[in-house]
Amino acid sequence: MTMVILDTIDAPRRLWRRLGAWLHKRMPKGLYARALLILILPIVLLQSAVAYVYMQRHWEAITDRLSAAVARDTAAIVELYRSFPQDADHQILTRVAGVDLAIKLTIKPKAPLPPSTPRTFFSLLDRVLPRELERRLKYPFSIDTSNSHFVTIDVLLDDAVLEVVTTRTQAYASNSHIFFIWTTLASVVILAIAMTFLRNQVRPIQRLARAAEEFGKGRDAPFRPSGAREVRQAGAAFLEMKRRVERAIEQRTTMLNGVSHDLRTILTRFKLSLSLLDKTVETGELRKDVEEMENMLESYLAFARGDGGEAPAKTDVGAFLRDLQADTQKMGIEARLLVRGVPEVIVRPAALRRLLANLVGNAQRYGKRIDLTALNDGEMLTIHVDDDGPGIPVDRLEDAFRPFYRLDESRNQDNGNSGLGLAIARDIARSHGGEVALTRSPLGGLRATVTLPV
Repeated sequence: MTMVILDTIDAPRRLWRRLGAWLHKRMPKGLYARALLILILPIVLLQSAVAYVYMQRHWEAITDRLSAAVARDTAAIVELYRSFPQDADHQILTRVAGVDLAIKLTIKPKAPLPPSTPRTFFSLLDRVLPRELERRLKYPFSIDTSNSHFVTIDVLLDDAVLEVVTTRTQAYASNSHIFFIWTTLASVVILAIAMTFLRNQVRPIQRLARAAEEFGKGRDAPFRPSGAREVRQAGAAFLEMKRRVERAIEQRTTMLNGVSHDLRTILTRFKLSLSLLDKTVETGELRKDVEEMENMLESYLAFARGDGGEAPAKTDVGAFLRDLQADTQKMGIEARLLVRGVPEVIVRPAALRRLLANLVGNAQRYGKRIDLTALNDGEMLTIHVDDDGPGIPVDRLEDAFRPFYRLDESRNQDNGNSGLGLAIARDIARSHGGEVALTRSPLGGLRATVTLPV
């Protein structure tokens, strides 16, 4: 019993949730469209409801008066028929009905009345006209309102049946077309005004979003706060954040340049001292250690420096890939290149070259065949670097991007054992609004996929 009660209580909630989910899927996703919907829908509904109630009451009163007039005219015709029996051919009655009352009158022999048409719930005429006829006629009658232009009233008298035919507009005032015209025109006017004002309010938000997106891609887009007070505050906060980030990057670059200069000076002294020593096994090992230290230092500084403040420019990625293909072939490794579309993007050229060099160098180290692919679909430039090497286990693909992380000996992804090759590549891609992902290659090894917005 308790379960039945709980199910009965939860049923409306589930129905409401399903209705909410259905509406959520079909609601517009943009701020402009949603704001229009929030503003227009309640106003139009309220305006329609008010207009309908007002006009319905107004036309109900008019219909009452018109139907009452038709009932009075019908009652007058009946009284004239009963009061002038000497008018055997009914010329006077017919003339009065046709000329003065605009009613077509037909006098038929006495017979049972035809059935009245069924009354419909939404027909105002079917409710009002019978009521008014009952108030003014003392004889049985029937009404036919099935014709869209005329109303027929049959009145059963003692010796005849009077058929009264009048136009529908004499008894009923239709308001549906006026209501729809009024609602449509009012809705169009409200929509035009709302669209004009909302567009001006949404446009500064769109400019702010574009400026933030361009800044995230490393591009400098001119932006000046405008619009409503809250939007201007958000724009000013964005500009302040942008200045702080640029200042932090500038300070970091200055510090790294100083560190790089000092460490390179020490390494140069080491190399100079080793060159003055006799070539022995020990000095050879020291030279290798110094070279490895120099390579690791360059990797660390490149990772910490990031893009180094390089300015974005339109870059032909296909030229980079052709150079990497030629370098790979010089190493005796089979390399193929496929380019579809125009492989041009606005990026930092040196940073992108380093990104591709890291990925191709990783493939060169462990593969005997490399496939390079560049696809431009108009929105994104996708670059695939495939090799036939041993690959990386699926559960460790993301670990390969961790700085200083070492995979097993079968596949170590860095040049100088620094563990930064793929980390630098992903950092460069993300600074351009793109991404680097690793998957299984069709060649059996590793596939590195770079996506960059065009």
